[in-house]
Amino acid sequence: MDRRSLSNSSASTVHDAEQVLNRKQGGFSPKRLLPFLGPAFIASIAYVDPGNFATNIQAGSAFGYKLLWVVLASNVMAMLIQGLSAKLGIATGLNLAEHCRLQFPRAATWSLWVIMEVVAMATDLAEFIGAAVGFHLLFGIPLLVGGCITAIVTFAILAFERFGFRPIESIIAGFVGVIAVSYLIEMIFGKPQWGLVFRNLAVPSFGGSEGVMIASGILGATVMPHVIFLHSALMQRRIVVKDPRQQRRLFRFEIADVGIAMTIAGLVNMAMLIMAAVAFNDRGIHGVATIEQAYLTLKPLLGGAASLVFAIALLASGLSSSTVGTSAGQVIMQGFLRRRIPVWVRRVVTMVPSLVVISLGFDATRSLVVSQVVLSFGLPFAVAPLVIFTSRKSIMGHLVNRPVTTIIAGLVAALILSLNVYLLISLFS
Repeated sequence: MDRRSLSNSSASTVHDAEQVLNRKQGGFSPKRLLPFLGPAFIASIAYVDPGNFATNIQAGSAFGYKLLWVVLASNVMAMLIQGLSAKLGIATGLNLAEHCRLQFPRAATWSLWVIMEVVAMATDLAEFIGAAVGFHLLFGIPLLVGGCITAIVTFAILAFERFGFRPIESIIAGFVGVIAVSYLIEMIFGKPQWGLVFRNLAVPSFGGSEGVMIASGILGATVMPHVIFLHSALMQRRIVVKDPRQQRRLFRFEIADVGIAMTIAGLVNMAMLIMAAVAFNDRGIHGVATIEQAYLTLKPLLGGAASLVFAIALLASGLSSSTVGTSAGQVIMQGFLRRRIPVWVRRVVTMVPSLVVISLGFDATRSLVVSQVVLSFGLPFAVAPLVIFTSRKSIMGHLVNRPVTTIIAGLVAALILSLNVYLLISLFS
C-alpha cells in the first residue's frame, strides 16, 4: 500500500498493523488489536440503521419481547456472514462484486447487478427517510428539507475518504458510539422485565403470521446485502499481506473486529425492541406503528429526555448509514460493471426514490419496513455467492472455509431463502 496518499493516522495504522503481523511487538494488549479495528464498525452501522428502528418498534409494540430471539439469531448470522466477507477480501484482494463478475456468466452478472441496485435503492430509502425524520423530530424541519440536509452531510463525510480509511472509520465508529450510548440511557429510563427478556431470547415464538412478516423484516434489517459486498472491499486494500501466516493472523484480528462491532450492534438492536416492548406493549399500547408515534408516546411514558435521546440516536443512525450505503453502492457498481461514477452522481441517483416517497406523503415507518422486506429478498443473492466463493480452494487458497463453516453458512442461506418464500406466499394469500 502506498502510504504517501494516506493521512498520518491511516499510514500510522498500516505501519502498526504490519508491526503486529510481523510479530515485532510481543504480548497481547488492546493496543495490538487497535490497528485492525474499523472495517467491521463501518459494516455494523448498517445493522443499526433507521430500518432497524422501524422493524424493532413494530415488533416490540405489537409482540412485546417475543421476537427478541429473532434479533439474536440474526446477529449471529451477521457475524458469520461478515466474517466470510472480510476473509474473501483478505485472501484474494478482490471484493465480492468483482468475484461475481469474474466467476459467473455475463447474463448472471448483469442480473445480480440489477438486483443489487434495487437493494441499494431500498437501503437508501430507509437511511434517507430515517435521517430526514430525525431532523424533523429534533428541529421541526420538513422531511424534504431534512432529506436535502442529509445529502449534504453525506457528501461532507465522504469527502474525508481522500485522506485514507482511518478518518472515515473514526467518524462512523463515533456514530456507532452515539447510538449505543443513547440506547444505554433509554434502557436506564425504561427498566425492562429482565426475566421476560432472557426467556424470549431463548424460546422461539412468532406470535402469528404477522410476526413472521416482521421477523423477516428484522432479518432484512439486520443482515444487510450491501455491506456484505462492502466489507470485502474494505479489506482488499486496507492492510495488504501475501504471506499465508500473516494472512491467517490478519483474519483472526478481523474476526475480533467483527465480534466487537457486531456485538455492539446486536445489543443496540435488542435494546430497540426491548424499549418498544417496555414503553408500549407492557402498558397495553399495541398500535404504535410509526417512528413519529414512538417519539411522541415516549415523552409522557418515560419523560422528555427519553424521547430526545431517541431522536438523536435516529439522526446519528440515518446520517452514518446513508454514508455507508453510498460507499456500498459505489463498490457494487464498480465491481459488477468495472465502471466508476462520481459519488455525488451516485448520491443523486439513489436519493430520487426516497424524495419521491417523501413528496407523495407515504407513511415513513411503513416505507422503512417495506424497504427491509425488500432487503431480505435480496439477501440470498449476496449470501449464496459469498458461500460458494469462500468454499472454493482455487479462490481462497489456505483461507478456504472449513467444511463445517460451509455447512453452517449454507444452512443460513437456506433459512433466509425459506423465510422469503414463506413471506411471499403470506403476502399474496
